[in-house]
Amino acid sequence: MIDNLRNNFLSILTLTTATYKRSMHTTLDMNDKLIGIIGPRGCGKTTFLLQYLKEHPLAFEKKLYFSADHVEVAEHSLYAIAKEFAKQGGKLLVIDEIHKYESFEKELKSIYDSFDLQVIFSGSSALRLSHSKADLSRRAVLYTVNGMSFREFCELETGKKLAFYSLQELLNNHVNIAFSLTQEIKPYEFWQKYLEYGYYPFYKENLKTYSHKLAEIINLVIETDLPYVFNIEPKNIFKLKKLVSILCSAKPYELNISKLATKIEINRNTLYSYLHYLEAGSIIKTVKSKAKGDGILTKPEKLYLHNTNLSFSYCEGREIGSLREQFFANQVGFEHTLHYPAKGDFIVDDTYTFEIGGSSKTFEQIKDIPNSYLAIDGLEIGSTNKIPLWMFGFLY
Repeated sequence: MIDNLRNNFLSILTLTTATYKRSMHTTLDMNDKLIGIIGPRGCGKTTFLLQYLKEHPLAFEKKLYFSADHVEVAEHSLYAIAKEFAKQGGKLLVIDEIHKYESFEKELKSIYDSFDLQVIFSGSSALRLSHSKADLSRRAVLYTVNGMSFREFCELETGKKLAFYSLQELLNNHVNIAFSLTQEIKPYEFWQKYLEYGYYPFYKENLKTYSHKLAEIINLVIETDLPYVFNIEPKNIFKLKKLVSILCSAKPYELNISKLATKIEINRNTLYSYLHYLEAGSIIKTVKSKAKGDGILTKPEKLYLHNTNLSFSYCEGREIGSLREQFFANQVGFEHTLHYPAKGDFIVDDTYTFEIGGSSKTFEQIKDIPNSYLAIDGLEIGSTNKIPLWMFGFLY
């Protein structure tokens, strides 16, 4: 059993040739006994785990990697594999795609309590320990990762090392930061490319099949991941796909929830649940009013596909204003809270109001609001409270 898994691990490790390291290599603390890496399909979780294993100082026989849908797992169990691995002196066990294993919660809990093993697992972004049937929340440290930032895409394209900044650093010092960065790169050389295909690292494999792979990702999330996590009946999968298709053809601020529910032939509460499922699966991004709360049954004020790459690959028409907002929501919303304000496009961390637009955008709508900023597309270096939109891709 262990020999077969180890041979498979060696084959996979040999084929792992990616050399670029994303920011998660330096920002994630990998020292806890039980760690979960959660994120969108295709965002680079497997590559990260294999790179981590490749460089880990432990001897090869003391570390083991396998995917939860491997045939050996089906024939035995996670617990049985962990027990045998620990018996042979194993120390580091990495389990990929854990959401594909039905009783992973209980077995991870038992492994944690029974063996002197560090366990790292990865899973779909739909996976939340709050859905678990066992009390993993106090045992596991869970990290959420995103697709590539604009900064990471620029690094991958140029081979240059570029710094990332906190939101506060950008707001306080964006002019100097932009001047420094534009000595290294020309952001608009890469901007359109990033919007179209820079979010998922696998674009490097074959650009011609990139859109096809993104469509496959949406299908796998809707057909496989979400039904498992949320117990969605097979007959309703088509309605989830129809919902995504409709979202493609509407502007974020023009969606009518009642009409949307009617089109999909479901009631409003079911629609809200579907939107929650799709957001958990990193297919869409919702922005709600702070005044109305963040509950599942709260009407979202704006709806976007999760990232601009999905819009370019999945939707026939794309409106530039929507793409700009979508980029901002994806990059800033990864580590900060976003709400829909009374004036402006977003309020971040309940403090900073942003209006997103092109070069003609003015402060007119938000001129009387404290801590208000413009995020402007087409601008290379900003001034005062007018910040280039591309810079919000340098937060991680």
